[in-house]
Amino acid sequence: MTLRNRFTLISSLSFGIVSIITFAVIFFAYYDSTKIFYFEKLRNTALISAIYYLEKDELPKDRHAQIKKEYNHLIQNKRVAVYNQNNEVTFGQNLNDKNIKKQHLQTVRNNKGLQFMSDNNFYYGIFYPDNQGDFVVFVKSPNDSFQAQMIRLSIIIISVLILGLLAIYFLSRYLSKIVYKPISNVVKRINAVDYHDISTAITSTNTNDEIEDLIKSYNKLLSRISESMLLQQNFINYVSHEFKTPLAAISGNLEVFAQKDRTPEEYRKVARESLDHVFEIENILNNLLLMSGMTKLESSHKQVRIDELVWKIYEKLESKAKEQHSSIKIQLQVANPALLEFPGNETLLYLALYNIVENAIKYSHDKPVIIILSEKNNLLNIEVKDEGKGIPAEDLVKITETFYRGKNVDRIKGSGIGLSLSKNIFDHHHIAMNINSLINVGTNVLLVFPPNV
Repeated sequence: MTLRNRFTLISSLSFGIVSIITFAVIFFAYYDSTKIFYFEKLRNTALISAIYYLEKDELPKDRHAQIKKEYNHLIQNKRVAVYNQNNEVTFGQNLNDKNIKKQHLQTVRNNKGLQFMSDNNFYYGIFYPDNQGDFVVFVKSPNDSFQAQMIRLSIIIISVLILGLLAIYFLSRYLSKIVYKPISNVVKRINAVDYHDISTAITSTNTNDEIEDLIKSYNKLLSRISESMLLQQNFINYVSHEFKTPLAAISGNLEVFAQKDRTPEEYRKVARESLDHVFEIENILNNLLLMSGMTKLESSHKQVRIDELVWKIYEKLESKAKEQHSSIKIQLQVANPALLEFPGNETLLYLALYNIVENAIKYSHDKPVIIILSEKNNLLNIEVKDEGKGIPAEDLVKITETFYRGKNVDRIKGSGIGLSLSKNIFDHHHIAMNINSLINVGTNVLLVFPPNV
């Protein structure tokens, strides 16, 4: 069932239920009030009949004649029965009425009055004490008029209910068309999207309502899917591109090596080169797996000594810096030792810092790489500075994107993963990373650690 049909059905049912309850209350309220009105008229008729028949000897003839003339239509003999103490009809011609029983007469004497309906008639009895004795006066009146009123009211209520249901149905259909038109437009826009380029967002309605929120959520979803697909495509392209070089080098060395016998030194040289290429492939795979979240790392954080991590990185990369005719200098400017302890994942933090320092060494151009640990506003700061070729401004805004590499990297090897991986790790630990760079001046990476709570 469509939302439009559901809205129409619910609104019609709601109106119908409320209307039925309302009309039922009106009907029964009118029924009771009308019945009370009829019985009240009969009570007056019974009283007038009692005066007419039982006070005849006490009223002047002219007054008695006047009463008969004015109320003759009410005190018709066939509708009146005046019972004496022996339950015999002494006045009126409503004789042997099977609906008036002895228990009714006794009830009137006990309660001074009685009203009831029977055989399409209203009955009303009163107790009337007189100097001639105690009498019970019963009058009756056909309820044809009452039933006719009830039938007319029922017809009116049913007609209004049917017309109201029809009106609310068509009104709901019309309103639902208006209400759900924006949704229909959104569906049409979604169906019109070129799924070969799902990064294209659908146009916003700028209505600041739920439809606008839906469009924004859809566009965000498309953006995430697009990024995921781009990441997968880049992953495939990168693997096919990066793995070719070390694999071709390994296979080429082994093919050439197998053509004739080699000296032990040549064996060792080829083995070292092959191992270097294997390690390179392994490092690329590890970084890619880490980026995709496929590796299972310890999720719980523990206190990590940041200065110790920096020294471990120094020991690991010192030899590589020397190969690049560079060096690593560490400056510790932290007065509060507690700032050097940080709750986090040691493996991830080590890897992130390692990538930053390694990148600085790659592009240092025979200049030293400086690592400064300092404190500012009671927060730990780490700066990694190099005096290399720098990063162009147009590349700086994209440098932390996965697989992205600057245009001026020349022949320096890299995967385009390191900075992106480091950025994700720092974000996970709520560490702010800012990169500033100038061409032929150098690059400065600033890490601002959050408060150590």
